[in-house]
Amino acid sequence: MIQPQLSVVGAGPGDPDLITLKAIKAIASANVILYDALVNEVLLAYASPHAELIFVGKRKGCYAYQQEQINELIVKRALKYGHVVRLKGGDPFIFGRGAEELEYVQPFGIATQVVPGISSSAAVPAYQGIPLTKRGASESFWVITGTTKAHQISSDIALAAQSTATVVILMGMGKLSEIVQVFSKEGKAETAIAIIQNGTRTDEKVGIGTIRTIEHIVTQKQLSSPAIIIIGDVVKQRVLLNAISHEVFTKPISA
Repeated sequence: MIQPQLSVVGAGPGDPDLITLKAIKAIASANVILYDALVNEVLLAYASPHAELIFVGKRKGCYAYQQEQINELIVKRALKYGHVVRLKGGDPFIFGRGAEELEYVQPFGIATQVVPGISSSAAVPAYQGIPLTKRGASESFWVITGTTKAHQISSDIALAAQSTATVVILMGMGKLSEIVQVFSKEGKAETAIAIIQNGTRTDEKVGIGTIRTIEHIVTQKQLSSPAIIIIGDVVKQRVLLNAISHEVFTKPISA
């Protein structure tokens, strides 16, 4: 007898090693896997050879499926085949629409579980030696979507710009000029900023500058989505931490 089940699983930020054991077990036991564009496809090697793999993400601005279609697909496949894994980049509950999909399947009697993932909002800066908090530099951090459901810049960015916190902006490259204007208006034109494209992957690209210079740097380095924006004094810590790491890992071991 078919036992319909949905597992909403976080695939981590991009590096295939940054996935949890529980996520791997869920992938291995899936009858059907619906995966997004930000999921490293190397992870699909953990799937059963009998599992159906369906790409439901967005590439070059084109959606393979609309969200309503994905919801319906989850229900149909779960009722027909059993265990559906909805595999999402990063953590499914951080701008991943995982909660919406869980809510949708509830009336259909489908068992559900969530497998948290390592969020790109923390992991990507960490890979570049950028701590989101550091004593004397930042006491807190914001994680904000750059673009709202209405395709507008988030009003929370203006609030964050008034604070001393580190600001991490996801899905913000299309609003970079507006973000620069918001922070400049708060007198923060010289505040440090980092933009990291394809974070934790082998094709990662990084641009470091200030609010005043970052748009030029983005053009110079040809940075684009998917990318994470980190704003705050902690970005300045990158050079120091990288220098320490280099010294530790290149120092010869004493006999």
